[in-house]
Amino acid sequence: MAEVPTIAQDAVMVSTTGKLPVDPVEVKGYDFSDPEGVDYHKLLNMYKTSGFQATNFGNAVEEINKMIEKKLEPLPPKEEVNEESINLNPVGREKSNCTIFLGFTSNLISSGTRETIKYLVKNNMVDCIVTTAGGVEEDFIKCLAPTFLGDFALPGKQLRMSGINRIGNLLVPNDNYCKFEDWIMPILDKMLEEQKQQGTIWTPSSMIARLGKEIDNPDSVYYWAYKNNIPVFSPALTDGSIGDMIYFHSYKNPGLILDIVEDIRRMNSQAVYAENTGMIILGGGVVKHHICNANLMRNGANYAVFVNVANEFDGSDSGARPDEAVSWGKIKMDAKPVKIYGEASMVFPLLVAETFARTFKQEK
Repeated sequence: MAEVPTIAQDAVMVSTTGKLPVDPVEVKGYDFSDPEGVDYHKLLNMYKTSGFQATNFGNAVEEINKMIEKKLEPLPPKEEVNEESINLNPVGREKSNCTIFLGFTSNLISSGTRETIKYLVKNNMVDCIVTTAGGVEEDFIKCLAPTFLGDFALPGKQLRMSGINRIGNLLVPNDNYCKFEDWIMPILDKMLEEQKQQGTIWTPSSMIARLGKEIDNPDSVYYWAYKNNIPVFSPALTDGSIGDMIYFHSYKNPGLILDIVEDIRRMNSQAVYAENTGMIILGGGVVKHHICNANLMRNGANYAVFVNVANEFDGSDSGARPDEAVSWGKIKMDAKPVKIYGEASMVFPLLVAETFARTFKQEK
């Protein structure tokens, strides 16, 4: 019998002569054979040693828990705190040791992830929200009428002829938007009246707070944001049904003005006057950049977790890894930021289960 060719043997049987380039951690997953049944905390905790995006999930859990731990720490002694910074923050929230920014795209409010976000806002665990127009209006629309499960493959032409809008595999009857119009138009009238008679200067964030007050519904994310004085910034507020309503209103009762200049001062101030900052950003686009850019004003966030499915190869900010943000000064050079390449409706409830929900339970 012929011998194995030497060239093949040498190529395959290369000896390991060097050390691992990282601290050695054995890859190990969850053992489902436990006779006591599935321990979901232990299961999720084992993600960290499973590899791939499971390990990124485990690292993100640690990063968010660092934000929470820092937030719950007492502020430094008064002589070490810039008292002026507390007064200069125009939102007036009680200062903590870590200001947590939460950003999310509109599809997450359209989905059941809305309830996870509401949990955080209701329990005052985040300090500043950034979202898109749809991320605002869909919350109020759900208070007026439900969204339904559908299918990604339902034909657009058929849905259009039936007056049904598709968001991925979710369905929103167009009547929901008509109900939204009936609800919001009188509020826009009141806002315009206050602008004319009282000199009120409306911004997207103050408008969202007003709508949260007016909806007066505990199912609403922005009802709780209003109640807990959590600012909600939406620099692209006109890019959605709210924009449609403002457009129609400008013909029926013209003159309403929204000031985005005041909001960029308010937004950046959340970072500038913070002791420490953490960023949790679900998705990309304007919500991701708006939070990161605010943190540039303080030479970077201390903690950061990104969750999205975008890649970096087109040079977009949406797909940019955290290290790119370090190069801009949006994340501190000594931070240990994490990106999970995953779809947020699946990932984020699990992240909250292993972080905020466990900590909040212990605190109560």
